[in-house]
Amino acid sequence: RLNADNARFLLLAVLIVLYMLCGAAVFSAIELPTEREAKERWEERLENFTRRHNLSRAELRRFLREYEEASVAGVRVDDIRPRWDFTGAFYFVGTVVSTIGFGMTTPATVGGKIFLIFYGLIGCAGTILFFNLFLERLITVIAYVMKSCHERQLRRKGGLPHNGRRGSGTSEVDSLAGWKPSVYYVMLILCVASLIISCCASAMYTPIEGWSYFDSLYFCFVAFSTIGFGDLVSSQNIKYESQGLYRFGNFVFILMGVCCIYSLFNVISIVIKQSINWILKKLDCRCCHRCQRKLFRSRRNVVMPGNMRSRRNISIEADVVNESDTDGRRLSGEMISMKDFLASNKVSLAIMQKQLSETANGYPRQMSSNSKQNGFSGGVGALAIMNNRLAETSVDR
Repeated sequence: RLNADNARFLLLAVLIVLYMLCGAAVFSAIELPTEREAKERWEERLENFTRRHNLSRAELRRFLREYEEASVAGVRVDDIRPRWDFTGAFYFVGTVVSTIGFGMTTPATVGGKIFLIFYGLIGCAGTILFFNLFLERLITVIAYVMKSCHERQLRRKGGLPHNGRRGSGTSEVDSLAGWKPSVYYVMLILCVASLIISCCASAMYTPIEGWSYFDSLYFCFVAFSTIGFGDLVSSQNIKYESQGLYRFGNFVFILMGVCCIYSLFNVISIVIKQSINWILKKLDCRCCHRCQRKLFRSRRNVVMPGNMRSRRNISIEADVVNESDTDGRRLSGEMISMKDFLASNKVSLAIMQKQLSETANGYPRQMSSNSKQNGFSGGVGALAIMNNRLAETSVDR
């Protein structure tokens, strides 16, 4: 039988594949007719050009293929800034270490490609570490602000003394000890922050780059999410009004946008994880009900004990399923002995003994059960950093 982690992994993989299939169907239905129309128009223009200038199609296609090669090297019909001057190279390395990768500028030499492999390996790792540290501090600030607002609400309702300091009153400790900021509030705050940054950046790109406001918003999402298609790229013209100020503003907006969207993606991943756990829980309950119905039907004439034990025991601290070696006999409905009962419940007895010992020696910090209930436990990388920070800021003051 698959454990909970494998079931969660398989369900997420299936949902991602279905999500990709649906997205492919939608984009194909929207974009394919436009692509066919553009291809027909191009074939018509190509035919008219060859007929007007008395050129063969093969010769013209060979010339266009050579232009495509020149375009990869950075040559364009319109005047644009040099791709590999210092400012252009700095813009390029920024897209590399941030994993945006617009594709407008790419190394053409073997030495440049080899250097990019080692440069990107270290640069991307360092930038991801920076994003994780930024996420940790951002969650700390958000949790602090939300907790302060929660304290004010409790004081207005009379749950906390108005003149008491933090940590000075026992009522305040009891009221806020187990409080944690909701993941949905954090997601809402990050959504608003990302939207504000995108709107401000679009207001800058629209007049300077000559894009429409919708295209500017589209560029902001593609750039901030590090998707980086490269169909729209900022700061590519030779000359701008207030060029130095514009390039600085472009750098700041891209940095802030990438940090906010990166944090938002990690919060959304927590919501997806909660949804998957909810789906698995519902499926598990239905499967258990079906199995119990089959069991009652097959053992209808057997005298059943008063309280049927569940087929699995869930450990509170390890959050794993412990299968008992006596489960096979318990399903038959036989009366159990005291020895079998103690053997099948040894995990629960061990946990009870540990809790009694901790209660006698002092009151430990309770975090495991609460953190699992609100969905901030577990995770890898940036997700783990955000989980730990939320758990710490929700208890420490």
